[in-house]
Amino acid sequence: MITIKNLTKKYDNKIVFNNLNLDIEENKITVILGESGVGKTTLLNVIAGLTDYDGEVRCEIKPISYIFREDRLIPNLTVEENLKLVIPDVDVDAELEKVGLQDEAKSYPKTLSAGMSRRVSIARGIAFPSKLVLMDEPLINLDLALKFDLISKVKEDVKEKGKTAIIVTHDVKEAVLLADRILVLNKGEIVKEINNISENTEQELFEFMININK
Repeated sequence: MITIKNLTKKYDNKIVFNNLNLDIEENKITVILGESGVGKTTLLNVIAGLTDYDGEVRCEIKPISYIFREDRLIPNLTVEENLKLVIPDVDVDAELEKVGLQDEAKSYPKTLSAGMSRRVSIARGIAFPSKLVLMDEPLINLDLALKFDLISKVKEDVKEKGKTAIIVTHDVKEAVLLADRILVLNKGEIVKEINNISENTEQELFEFMININK
């Protein structure tokens, strides 16, 4: 369980969170949905212990892996070496095959497209033997067909390994396809929660997102 109580976070005079309270269950994929600038990445950084804050955050799920919005690959290491730097005994071929990059093990990051670099980051993040995986816009820079193929693979991998995942995105369709639970974040507050994803959820969320931004 992850328990957040009275979370307050400011950047200079900008208040991102003001006494936010939130519980996140284990063994589920929780998606934080919201527009840019509402605090999605800040929330991940708080949970990961990468930024200071006021309040209480208890995270009983360790260790943690983090797929950042920036790919953060080491430029002078090959794809294979980037994976082994984090997971020395990783089955490189198997993990790269999951993301359709089995022929790129010996490639360097500078030779990869933005979408390919993103997939290497996803492979590295889900291969790490963590119990909790944090993902910040993991499917950015991917074309539509590849995006939806990876959604099924990421979800399957997380479920098979019994992990807990927290994913932030601004994309309603991504949220619906990935999540067991969706939390809509706006102006530092959780303004909507959906625990039962159905065929009507996407339309419900589209309408809600339009209305809160009027």
